[in-house]
Formats: sequence, structure tokens, C-alpha cells
Amino acid sequence: MSAATGRALAAVMERVAVTAAEVGPRFPLYADPADGRWTTTGRGSWTGGFWAGLLWLRARYTGAEPDRRAAAACTARLEPWAGADTATRGLIFWYGTAAAGDDAEAAALRARAARACLSACDPELGILPWGDALGGPRLLARVDAVPGTVPLLAGAGPGGAAAAAAHLHRHLDLCLGRPGDAAPWFRPALGFETATGRWQPCEDPPPGWSRGQAWLLLAVADALLRPAVPAGDFTRLTEAAALLITRGGVLTGRPVPPADTGRPDGPLDTSAAAITAVALLKLARTPGPRAEQYALRAEEILDRLTRSHFTGDDGVRPPGMLLDGCYDAAKRLAVRHELVWGDFFLALALSALHGLADITRV
Repeated sequence: MSAATGRALAAVMERVAVTAAEVGPRFPLYADPADGRWTTTGRGSWTGGFWAGLLWLRARYTGAEPDRRAAAACTARLEPWAGADTATRGLIFWYGTAAAGDDAEAAALRARAARACLSACDPELGILPWGDALGGPRLLARVDAVPGTVPLLAGAGPGGAAAAAAHLHRHLDLCLGRPGDAAPWFRPALGFETATGRWQPCEDPPPGWSRGQAWLLLAVADALLRPAVPAGDFTRLTEAAALLITRGGVLTGRPVPPADTGRPDGPLDTSAAAITAVALLKLARTPGPRAEQYALRAEEILDRLTRSHFTGDDGVRPPGMLLDGCYDAAKRLAVRHELVWGDFFLALALSALHGLADITRV
């Protein structure tokens, strides 16, 4: 790999160390682009697993026992979320533990969360419902409920594998349009109306939510890397990936998309780009004629992120910040900020390129 990506990885890992010293036992959420100061949360919310994951990646990078202990302690603080009614447990417990390797306590917590998610699945709806732990209606199907959840559920035995497949395919049914549909081709969130027994698209997030498209592409890529995927599922998943890549302009559009593709002049979202890069690196490991193209596009995205949206040593901000992430464009919340999940996926991609993480297992 290039010296540039090596320097970027070193800067990201140093940024993790600086962040850890700043936030202490709290969880970073997003950082001000002017000075790098973090807004934090005490319990981690839906993003807590990304901070734990970053600490595990740093522990792999340094090989230092204090860094491993810090990662393990952070992961243990995620435990209250295991029984919470939220499908974001996939994000929390998969990405918070998958980079932990053979750490027994992290594996035990992941298994506990997987069993809890399996017990909360709704077989009639065919999904693990979004849940009400974070507020709002419970019976939602959202694309950010799929990444992490698929491999998490798949680890809960035969019943978990079946639930993971059902959860993913139901979301593909609901969230991806078909040729000739009058509705938007991508629907990131739908609510279930018990009175009519129908799913109805939600207004928020909008159909052009680029991070939503990236989340679903990541989930499909993870499913394709599961062992013994049935032939019919493999065909359907490769078609879904092709649709997301083609309609989403993943190979032909700007390396860093706008947060809402319906507002091309609005804020960008580097976190969507980082998620997409990881998804492409995963897809490059699956059989198919475009594997090399996916790998090259992933590296192109990473090059743009680290050259154009990355802080150096300017004496004002800490080096290694991935700027221009957009938390929520509609609410004007942290629209040009460093985001903890953007950092995680950038670190994961760079770690994979340098042989520190197996992209097929994290």
C-alpha cells in the first residue's frame, strides 16, 4: 500500500488516542470542525459501538496492552444496550466487538446481544423492528437497522441465520424499488400501519439520503460474505448491490456524495463515502467480474477523503480528523463535522489495506 495511506492510518490512530484522553469514560459523537472538540454522550447511543471499534482497531495497530484494556473497558460499557428495544443493536454490538478478535468478554457480549435481538424479531413482519429505545414509532423498517444486524443475528445459531436472512430480504423488498415503479427507487424508512396492515414510506430520512444507500450496500456486502449463502440469495443480493451501485452513482458520481442526493449543492457526507469504501472493499472479495473495479473505486474514495477532507498538523486542529460529515442535514445538526462512525469506517478501510483487519470479518 502507498505511503500516503500509511500516514493517514497513523494520523487516524493518533486522533483516537487524543480523543480517548479528551472524552474519558464518555462516548464521542461528533467534533467541531473548527477546533476538534467533541460533543459526547454518556451511554453511547446508537454510535457507541463505533467508538469501541475504533479503540479495538487502535489496539491492533499498536499491539499495546493498555490500548487493549481501554478497548475492552469501553466495550463493557455498551452492556446496557443489549436488552434495549432497538435494531441499532446491530451497529452497536457488531462494530463494537467484531474487531476484538478472540477477546472472550467481547464475544460473550456479542452473543448475548444476538440472542436478545433474535428474541425481539417479529416473524409476521419478517424483521427485527426498529424499536422505541431511541424514541419515535417502534414498527419501522429502516436501512440503518440492517448493517451489523445481519452478521449479529447470523451468529445466533440456525434460528439466527434464518432471521438474519429474513430481516435483510424484507428490507430489500421494502426499501428498493423495481423498474417501472412510480415511487422513488430508494426508500430509507417505512412505517407499518397496523390499521391497514401496510408499510408506508416515511418522509424522514428523504429518498436521497446518501448514508442510507451506503448502509444498505454495506449490509448486502456483509451478507454476500456469509458462508454458504444459497444460490438464489446470492443472485438476489448481487442484483441488489448492482442496483445500489448503479442508481446511487457509486462508481460514476463524486467520490464524496452530498448528504442528500436530491440537494446536490447541500452539505457533503464523508461518512457516507467511508461506509461505501468499506462496502466496496468487501464486494471486491466476492466472486464477480467487477471485483477489481470495486477495489479501485474504494481506494479512489479513500484517497479523496484523506487528501481533501482530512486535517493535517495546522497547529489549530488535531491531525487526523475526517471533516465534512453530516449528521442530519434536515435538522442542520453537525453538517460539516467529524463523526465517530465516519472515523471508524475510514480507520477500518485503511486498516484492511494495511493488513491489520480482515475486511471479510469486521
